[in-house]
Amino acid sequence: MTRRDHDDLVETTLSTRRIYEGRVLNLRVDEVRMPSGRCTTREVVEHRGAVAAVPLAGDNVVFLVRQWRYAVGQATLELPAGTLEPDESPEQCIRRELVEEIGQRAGSIEPLVSLFVSPGYSNEMIHIFLATDLTPETAQADEDEDLRVIQMPLAQALGMCEAGELRDGKTVAGLLCAAAKLRS
Repeated sequence: MTRRDHDDLVETTLSTRRIYEGRVLNLRVDEVRMPSGRCTTREVVEHRGAVAAVPLAGDNVVFLVRQWRYAVGQATLELPAGTLEPDESPEQCIRRELVEEIGQRAGSIEPLVSLFVSPGYSNEMIHIFLATDLTPETAQADEDEDLRVIQMPLAQALGMCEAGELRDGKTVAGLLCAAAKLRS
């Protein structure tokens, strides 16, 4: 699909007002003109992007992390992931995050998928990789994270996806994409 295929859907920005600037995200409110001519506002969460990986050991064991997620008020089981630093490539970022979060260095990193986390209100793009040829490295967790590393067979993690037990979007997408890649 090219831009011309959807020119009739483009909204024109009339004004932008910055509401919040933070360490991880910014919030702005834009006034826009819709193709119909009507004007409305759009609240946009700006995020510099993120990465996640399906770290897979040679015996098809996947490494996940359990951590408390304050925003949803519960512990979640997720792929190791993190936010891009300024001027950091997604591959550099995921290599750093794998050491920080699960204490593993990946010999091979392959892109699986890049997707918008929630395009209705955020510009955040997450790049998900398959990480293999893992070797142990001393973990260097961030000061603001308390993680538990969980290892399980990939088949078990996929079963948890199918049963609705894993509810983190990047984790479900990453595991399903990894399984599809490994089948092909």
